[in-house]
Amino acid sequence: MSFTVYPALDIRNGAVVRLVQGDYNQQTTYGDDVLPRAQAFADAGATWMHLVDLDAAKAGGYTLSQTLGAINQQTGLKIQTGGGVRCREDVAAILAAGAARVVVGSVAVRDPDTVIGWLEEFGPERLTIALDTRQGADGVWRLPVHGWTETADVTLDELARRYAAAGMRHLLCTDISRDGMLSGPNIELYQHLVALLPGVAVQASGGVRDLADVAAAKAAGCGGAVLGKALLEGRLQLTEALAC
Repeated sequence: MSFTVYPALDIRNGAVVRLVQGDYNQQTTYGDDVLPRAQAFADAGATWMHLVDLDAAKAGGYTLSQTLGAINQQTGLKIQTGGGVRCREDVAAILAAGAARVVVGSVAVRDPDTVIGWLEEFGPERLTIALDTRQGADGVWRLPVHGWTETADVTLDELARRYAAAGMRHLLCTDISRDGMLSGPNIELYQHLVALLPGVAVQASGGVRDLADVAAAKAAGCGGAVLGKALLEGRLQLTEALAC
């Protein structure tokens, strides 16, 4: 399986930001230069990028269609994007705006029957299923919902297997405890998912600090890694990550 590096931009109120463990009250702002940053990704040799609409993730209703179109037109990057995807019309509109893949998160946990229908309708290459997870004291990986304040009845393993059986090709999995923490990705989690889901490209997300973390995700069998804070803070050079 090929390995894809996804440089990431999280957008809130038009600015590039990062949150700590998804907490909107713990935000660092890096400027409003979204297009120049995306162009820099392309100039470094990236073919994909990961774009998150944090406003929509909180309130619903994807707001980055114009930004998405401009990035796509100016840079030629293939864009994986999401935030606030609630219904079929949201998926169709984001694809029409120029996305290569739509990231489906909360609704994938709340209503898997509907999302499985989207996999069938739009095709498994046009959707990335995003499952944010937290490990319980019993070692079981569970799926927090509603701003990570409640926990779904189904476990990560159960739901991921169900989606894989329905044709899922791309799974973005974030260990919540490591999101925005620069503490290293949870390689054991990704090794587990790669073994559980043969044929699925598992994207490592959360905690990537440096080149060694990218190499570890690749060695674990992941199909890619999402690079956010480490790139924004200059701890990792995108050209080096792409060369990995």
